[in-house]
Amino acid sequence: MHSPKSPAVNRRGFLGLAAGATALAATSGEARAATVQTNAKIVIIGAGAGGTALANRLVERLDGAQITLIDPRKNHLYQPGLTLVAAGLKPADYVLSETTDWLPKDVTLIQEKAAAIDPVAKTVSTEGGQTLSYDFLVVAPGLILDHDAIEGFSLDMVGQNGIGALYAGPEYAAKTWQAASKFIEEGGHGIFTRPGTEMKCAGAPLKHTFLIDDRLRRAGNRGKAEITYGAHDGALFGVPIVSEKVRMLFGDRDIEPVYKHTVKAIDAGAKRVTFNTENGEEEMDYDYIHLIPPQRAPEVIRQSGLSWADKWTDQGWVECDKATLRHLRYPEIWALGDVAGVPKGKTAASVKWQVPVVEDQIVSTIAGSDPSESYNGYTSCPMITKIGRAMLVEFDYNNNLTPSFPGIIPPLEELWISWLMKEVALKATYNAMLRGKA
Repeated sequence: MHSPKSPAVNRRGFLGLAAGATALAATSGEARAATVQTNAKIVIIGAGAGGTALANRLVERLDGAQITLIDPRKNHLYQPGLTLVAAGLKPADYVLSETTDWLPKDVTLIQEKAAAIDPVAKTVSTEGGQTLSYDFLVVAPGLILDHDAIEGFSLDMVGQNGIGALYAGPEYAAKTWQAASKFIEEGGHGIFTRPGTEMKCAGAPLKHTFLIDDRLRRAGNRGKAEITYGAHDGALFGVPIVSEKVRMLFGDRDIEPVYKHTVKAIDAGAKRVTFNTENGEEEMDYDYIHLIPPQRAPEVIRQSGLSWADKWTDQGWVECDKATLRHLRYPEIWALGDVAGVPKGKTAASVKWQVPVVEDQIVSTIAGSDPSESYNGYTSCPMITKIGRAMLVEFDYNNNLTPSFPGIIPPLEELWISWLMKEVALKATYNAMLRGKA
């Protein structure tokens, strides 16, 4: 039965819509502005989604620029796929490709870690001893998963004693599925957590909870399991209307939320977790637990004086204007992606909308014209609620819902088309973004 709020669209129509959306995203960058002549030296720290997409776009816009990417990682990681790996829906290699596969020949890649940034001298030093001067710098190194902040935890525990940690990468997402599979088969108490810091894709802890719940039901073992979700504050999601929808779904599926609970420590042998709560420490026993550690800016950002001094002081996000992503004290520097110190935007979909803004800022500065693009905090979360169903949640800085398909895909309904967007269309759109075409 179709929802009365949405028009009747059959499965073939849904497939056509998803394919059309992907094609639109893949071609949206084709009508490009004229190139600008320059000999500017542009350094981009990070060859993830943001850095790679920006490099591809700048090559098309700037004729003669020296564009250098600094990143030690051999593999490019498609992070939106990790939740699918951790639920046994995709193999670990689904999320992996070569960093060099996505880079244009006119960009120089230095496969080293950035060790220091001197924003006054306008230089970047690498761990291998190179020092590069720049006219413009874009910091897009991603963020650091601070696993050491959880007492008693180390990554070699993942997959054993009921411990999952899908954020740590494809190997650990696959091991998370091993631990979750045992829980699905045997039942017991499953605890799902999120950190108290800002984090990439804040919907991922909820997706994993929903998917394991659905796996239990499909195995006929939901009655043997108890599920607890530890929220770090007084809500389940940062957008109030979405938080309320999740709370209702949790109620329907017998998932018990506990609020203002953040993981302090874990005793893997005893299968016991200690939470910090507003009433002091609280211990819980578990048979399966999913851990997501606190997340922070890389040390090179924090040591270089680029972070906010008066907020997120324990996390170190880059001080920048939330509309332009330009550093507030060093106008030659922009932040992009997870490391940006803005109220929203730590998702791949956010990067898709941030990259054209940074591109416009740099090209306009070189050309001596006024930039026209701005970032409104657009963030998208295809919130998987069960295998084959998801809510396509999109919102901005002001927590306004900003649906891409108004009247066709209601943002707070569990729909197959929203699942299809996550399962099929999202990766194609992501790949187009990496190429600078979306």
